[in-house]
Amino acid sequence: MADLKYYDVILKPIVTEKSMNAMSEKKYTFSVHTDATKGQIKEAVEKMFAGAKVAKVNTMNQDGKSRRRGATTGKTSKTKKAIVQLTEDSADIEIFEGL
Repeated sequence: MADLKYYDVILKPIVTEKSMNAMSEKKYTFSVHTDATKGQIKEAVEKMFAGAKVAKVNTMNQDGKSRRRGATTGKTSKTKKAIVQLTEDSADIEIFEGL
């Protein structure tokens, strides 16, 4: 496994109706690298977004979906999702502000 830097950990934000509702409780959802640990995710959020203080991190590993193209079958790649809970005195994450 390669050494992950904090800017390699978070791949993209996940914007769904459920994740937008959770933002009122200061919970933000991100797609993260599959080898990232909770500690690495916490460090990445605190370094990438100024004023953000992470209270806890919940992660979910998602298996790839089965796909067919004619007689050939395969699977899509595995993904990992992280729900980051910020502390009460923490600043909000700016990339979600205009949504």
